[in-house]
Amino acid sequence: MPSPARHLAVVPALNEAATIATVVGRIHAALPQFDVLVIDDGSTDDTGRVAEEHGARVVRHPFNLGIGGAVQSGFQFALDNEYDYMVQIDGDGQHDPRELGKLMDVMSSDPDVDVVCGSRFLSKDLKYPSPISRRTGIHLFAFLLSRLVDGRISDPTSGFRLYNRRAIQLFARDYPHDYPEVEAVLMLHHHRLRLRETPVRMFARGGGASSISGSGKSAYYMVKVLLALFVGLARRRPVPEPDGPPAITAHHAL
Repeated sequence: MPSPARHLAVVPALNEAATIATVVGRIHAALPQFDVLVIDDGSTDDTGRVAEEHGARVVRHPFNLGIGGAVQSGFQFALDNEYDYMVQIDGDGQHDPRELGKLMDVMSSDPDVDVVCGSRFLSKDLKYPSPISRRTGIHLFAFLLSRLVDGRISDPTSGFRLYNRRAIQLFARDYPHDYPEVEAVLMLHHHRLRLRETPVRMFARGGGASSISGSGKSAYYMVKVLLALFVGLARRRPVPEPDGPPAITAHHAL
């Protein structure tokens, strides 16, 4: 008999003591087959301790590496411990673990899919509260990426993503560090891994502070991500595996 698939939920967290217990509890309740790993990315509050008290394993960074470094620690942990699937769930309460079933259904229905991304913008019935400046930036990145990868991308900044073993192997060795979600989509395209989107419900953050709050930080974020995209286009990469054309598509069924 083949061994059952192993699943890991990675929760990058910086000073999320106010929400991490709820997030870990919701993952355990909705996804009992998933082990939970919290990446405490140099928090100065009790994020790590609270996560451990509620049943999560915790990897502590001695100082803040940023979201990219935190998530890459999760990929490395998943690779080293031979997990077959890894989902990234934010520690601020924005992602609903009950929605992960939609991502898993998409991946199980198509064995060629390597990453499934939960999108806030694929259905008019699903509303996400965010400032108009934030939505404008997201839609700009979506417009650019959709043309760079020859397929529709609706929510390139979503961090609610499910990865299979091929994607885990790729991102364990190379993952963008600053605001990585947008550039990661381009990396998938270059390495001929396949991404699909599916609509999910998301919430406003339940605590803590966004790393791009404020008009100055939002402008810096947009400029830096745009530069990262153009640099990513110029990077030389080895011949990717598996062979086959890239495909990034949207999955509209709820």
